[in-house]
Order: sequence, then C-alpha cells, then structure tokens
Amino acid sequence: MAGFVATVALSVLMMMKHAMGLMPELDPIGMISHMLGMSTPLVGWVMHFMIGIVWGMAFALTSRMFPGAFWLKGMLFSVAPWLIMMFVMMPMAGAGVFGLDLGMAAPVMTLMLHLVFGAVLGAVYGTRASSVTPA
Repeated sequence: MAGFVATVALSVLMMMKHAMGLMPELDPIGMISHMLGMSTPLVGWVMHFMIGIVWGMAFALTSRMFPGAFWLKGMLFSVAPWLIMMFVMMPMAGAGVFGLDLGMAAPVMTLMLHLVFGAVLGAVYGTRASSVTPA
C-alpha cells in the first residue's frame, strides 16, 4: 500500500515536471518502455508502479534499520533505489552513469524525486504500522 501511494506521489511530480517542460529528455517511463522494447508508455507506467510497490515491500522489511521518524527512514531508504537507477538503469537506457548524458540536472532532479518518494513511503508506512495493534 505505501509503495503504491508513494509511487502515485512520485508520478504526479513527474507529470508536473513534464507539463512544465522541465528536463523533457529525462523520461523514466519512456526509458523503461524502450528498455523493454515497447513503444507504448503504458508498459513503462505498469513497470514503474510494479517497481515502486516492490521498493515499498523492501522498505517494510528494512525500515527498522534506519533511524528517526518514518518519513526520514523513507528518505534515507530512497537513496538505495536512486543509486540503482543512477548506476544500472540510466546506463542501460543509454543516459550514462548518473544520467549525465542528459545533463547535470538529471541526478539532482532524480534524487529530489526519490527523496519525495521516500518521505511519502515512510509517512504512509509509519501511519499504517502505528495503527496496527499486536494481537
């Protein structure tokens, strides 16, 4: 649930970025679709949400390892998916390590987006975790 909600928040920011014309060359949905050999963005969106949900499950398993409030735990956790994107996904998509082939703003923009994802992930997970009472 938290991974899905955090992915929705991230997706809204990505659409706002696109609508404002900020870094149009930074298109993670298009990158995912292209890497899968598909021309439709629908495939990219489905994979984007699947990845977000998997990261949400990973956070649920590891959140105790991070200090602070849940929103902070989520932000700290979100550095891991960002680093994987920078070192694996960006080069696979032809954007170079850290996406630097897209410009210097690419790693900064993606880090900010991931930190928001993490904050929402942690906040939603923390709210749900605190509402569950042990039997």
